[in-house]
Amino acid sequence: MTSVMLIILAVWFVALFSGAPIYVLMALAGAAFAYVAGIDLIVIPQKFTKAADSFPLLAAPMYILMGSLMNSSGVTERIFRFATVCVGWWKGGLCHANIFGSVIFAGMSGSAVADAGGIGVIEIKAMRDAGYDGETAAAITAASATIGPIIPPSLPMIIYGVAAETSIGNLFLGGVIPGLLMALALMILVRALAIRKNLPSAPVPGVVEIREAFVGAFPALMCPVVLFGGMMTGFFTPTESAAVAAFYALLVGFYYGDIKLREIPRVVLETVETTGVLMALVMSAALLGYALSMSRLPQEFGAWLTGTLSSKIGYLLMVNVILLIVGCFMEAISAMLILIPILVPPAMALGIDPTQFGVVVVLNLMIGTITPPVGIVLFITARVANLPFDRVCRATWPFLWPLVAVLVAITFVPGLTTSLPNYFR
Repeated sequence: MTSVMLIILAVWFVALFSGAPIYVLMALAGAAFAYVAGIDLIVIPQKFTKAADSFPLLAAPMYILMGSLMNSSGVTERIFRFATVCVGWWKGGLCHANIFGSVIFAGMSGSAVADAGGIGVIEIKAMRDAGYDGETAAAITAASATIGPIIPPSLPMIIYGVAAETSIGNLFLGGVIPGLLMALALMILVRALAIRKNLPSAPVPGVVEIREAFVGAFPALMCPVVLFGGMMTGFFTPTESAAVAAFYALLVGFYYGDIKLREIPRVVLETVETTGVLMALVMSAALLGYALSMSRLPQEFGAWLTGTLSSKIGYLLMVNVILLIVGCFMEAISAMLILIPILVPPAMALGIDPTQFGVVVVLNLMIGTITPPVGIVLFITARVANLPFDRVCRATWPFLWPLVAVLVAITFVPGLTTSLPNYFR
């Protein structure tokens, strides 16, 4: 069985370069194993429907809808203006404002792509207008966008929690400290670059400007407060919080007057299209995961690993290397759905905390979104900045190191990811 699955996976890997959608290839690989192994093919629709029938997964379309509403409501401009007032007067101020704005936006969008394509448009234009070169603006925008899926709410963590059967609430809390550390690490690097390159800073704001920026951004700033407050008090679950967030985003849009009723069908249609692709990935990955399980490949791989690597740190370091390489070539959610059935069982057997492991996996794959050749966030920022892809890649390279430093920190210090979940347990 294992040899059959390995052959199928080898063919599947080669087929990746054909350009076919990855969810089609995953479904075909799972179906091919079922056929060759003599398993009743009725299992295919059964696995599809079981994967789709998931209460926690209901959060995904709601968070996607919230991100679309936020991008359509003028929230991004107000957030960046508030961030600029807060830290724009520092040396290299708009770089700091870019990072701080991403931290705030992360509490609403939960997506690196939404961050880069939403607030990133405003950030790059403002930085260029202030005299920053396009490469620096694009690079810091791409790097700071990776904070979005780490600070809750987070779409990748919802997908991970569903696939790995891990508490989504704990994953959300586990990402708070690493997300803030990512912002701090990037700001430290920006400070050093600002001194070396003599980057400009914005004028020190007056009291009136601070008040106007805060009042303008206040409804948007309250979104993370509403979400966390509701989840921490038990008023609603992490899954239900997604619906609350989407409704709150709609109210904010109406409050600002930037969302019109006639635009809502377009936003909903965009959400449905994105959700459709996501659900196809989840369902096909469920079938492939079942095939892997029946072939006993994960069990044999896990037994070999636990026999070879007896330490948690050794296994986590190996997983980091694997995921950093995989992230260079595969989209994050696809890679996650494929690798979770293989990587999670050995981690649990070694006694690694499921929250720590989940955050490590997500952070690895988010770093992959800004590494070539398939860094989707790099492609988006290059398009937004109207720059060649290779120039954005070179400019982003220094900003990878602070993110890798945070990854190493959460690998060696579990408390950075587990302290908040344990405190609120």
